[in-house]
Amino acid sequence: MSRYRGGGRLPFLPIVAAGAALTIGLLVLLLPREEERLPNREPALSVIVPAASSGPDASQPERVPPPEQQPPRVRGIYVSGPMAGSNHMEDLIALVEETELNTMVIDVKNDEGRLSFIPEGGLAAQLEAGTRYVEDLPGLVASLKEKNIYTIARIVAFKDPVLAQARPDLVLCKGDGTPVSEGGGLAWVDPASREVWDYLLEISQDAARAGFDEVQLDYVRYPAVPGLPEEDRQGYITGFLEYIREGLHQKDVWLSADVFGTVIDSALDARQIGQSYPAMAQAADFICPMIYPSHYAAGAYGLDVPDQAPYETVRAALDRSRKALDGLEEPAGVRAWLQGFTATWVRGHIPYGGEELRAQIQAVYDAGYTDWIIWNANNTYSADGLLPAEGD
Repeated sequence: MSRYRGGGRLPFLPIVAAGAALTIGLLVLLLPREEERLPNREPALSVIVPAASSGPDASQPERVPPPEQQPPRVRGIYVSGPMAGSNHMEDLIALVEETELNTMVIDVKNDEGRLSFIPEGGLAAQLEAGTRYVEDLPGLVASLKEKNIYTIARIVAFKDPVLAQARPDLVLCKGDGTPVSEGGGLAWVDPASREVWDYLLEISQDAARAGFDEVQLDYVRYPAVPGLPEEDRQGYITGFLEYIREGLHQKDVWLSADVFGTVIDSALDARQIGQSYPAMAQAADFICPMIYPSHYAAGAYGLDVPDQAPYETVRAALDRSRKALDGLEEPAGVRAWLQGFTATWVRGHIPYGGEELRAQIQAVYDAGYTDWIIWNANNTYSADGLLPAEGD
């Protein structure tokens, strides 16, 4: 059932990496005022790579140069698998063509462990993890590229009930052997397992073969739950990113990683979820902090209700981002996830429309960054708050 109950934990090889650890408040909803007094840097991390369970030890691929062609300054939207395969996709493509947008982040593997396409081989095919959301994924990607739309494949990493059900030995468990779930009861797999890493590399390379310019990993962390065994979670997460990055660079594809916004400057619980902002900024090509104003607790950054202050919240978070990465040699590019939805569950929330979206975009620019992506889980977007396409 678990690597903690006879499943056997894979051996690992430590690799010392430059960079300091920056740690977080548990989940994006924390960040109380007193955390601002905590130190936000720790000693350099160890990057941990599990050894292969069989065959030759390829614990760390040889460093491969990044793709030669630089990506554009990303201005994007998130698109789910079902939406990408529907007739409504044409409406989203038209929105991108008619506005300043130039990028689509498309689900290739979702939160339920399901692929948006039918894989031709590999473990995902054996598990029947594919769906027919998108009948012709390479064809869709090619059509987007013909329209000069930059394509990013979103792949959910360690939240994976499909793999967990098929391979109970890869399930992440608490110290007492109880399988871990978080938010909705979906099972997680072990971020310290080389077999899990290889499965995610397989899917990432499937996305590369489909023609995507970039792979973006989400849920690239440990779940925020108590009772997990003690281990160097930051080391495993950083090692995993380096492992996937090298595999993707071999395919001439970029790697980005989503991170909790509060990772930037809270030292409270980073060891629990394993996300070190500076270390991840040296292990991926781009990092994407999720700095939705609705996800910050009352009092964060001195704001009574951050959701009511889209500009101030995003600006404060990205100002901290710049300070956190200052002094690092060639850190990853930063792309901010922005709030494209109304958070009705937040006390004191405000409706989010074009004005609130534009305020967040302006905060990105005023903080000295250029890239942003809008999140709306239902893919409900409009041109409100967006500039027209150049030349219109």
